[in-house]
Amino acid sequence: MPEHRKWFDSSQPQTLQGALILAYITAAFGLLWLLMGTYPLLEILPLALALPALGIANEKRWGYGLGIVLAGLYVLQNLMFLVLGVWVFVINLLFAVVLFALLMHPQSREYQRIWFK
Repeated sequence: MPEHRKWFDSSQPQTLQGALILAYITAAFGLLWLLMGTYPLLEILPLALALPALGIANEKRWGYGLGIVLAGLYVLQNLMFLVLGVWVFVINLLFAVVLFALLMHPQSREYQRIWFK
């Protein structure tokens, strides 16, 4: 019997729910910017955040680990542009930091340690 996939799990703690929503929104904006013809290489990380979000929604340990790595890289990418003087990335940096913080929150870490497979 095929495994049922879900996009969102309302039984997870609020920190993981917020991270899922933020990851999906970031991926959607990444797709939007890519379709508008902006720099494709800058949109790889935002688009890639949809994959760990799907893994986290389905309580997969790989999704959580990949989410932390990609969120951390996304923070570094936005921080790099901010240091270079591209102030447009300030809002992106704030969202990236919040996403990383939600994934690293003790409640999220404890839940994934106990329930994720």
